[in-house]
Amino acid sequence: MTKQKTKGNRNYIEYVNSFDPPTQHFKTCFRAFMVGGFICTIGQFLRYMLEFAGMAGDELAGTVSVILIFIGTLLTGLGVYDRIGKNAGAGSIVPITGFANSVASPAIEFKTEGYVYGMAAKMFIVAGPIIVFGVSAGAAVGLIYWLMAL
Repeated sequence: MTKQKTKGNRNYIEYVNSFDPPTQHFKTCFRAFMVGGFICTIGQFLRYMLEFAGMAGDELAGTVSVILIFIGTLLTGLGVYDRIGKNAGAGSIVPITGFANSVASPAIEFKTEGYVYGMAAKMFIVAGPIIVFGVSAGAAVGLIYWLMAL
């Protein structure tokens, strides 16, 4: 029975692989690297321009983050970010614009269900766990630093 089961699994895997084209790992990684790098280059360009305009410190970092989040959300609303993500993979997810996309996409998708039960309730489906574990990890690290300082 076990040999028959393994043979059936092997046949099923071969059947599924016949429909799925082989992944081109180098090409996929290269695209992710280029797109992620381009997004970060845009962020660095914004930083230099705002530094040139006279901003510094936390104000500068916050402004660049807000601009990148706005751009990511705007491109998501226009349907452009989904096309970028389809071609770039993780390269579009890792920067802060990917986080903006993960919040804006469900909000746009579930808007038809209403503002409370649709958009507001479903907005953090993807980003919610990231926020929870990010805040939890930050609190844990802060607690450890506080205990070490005693």
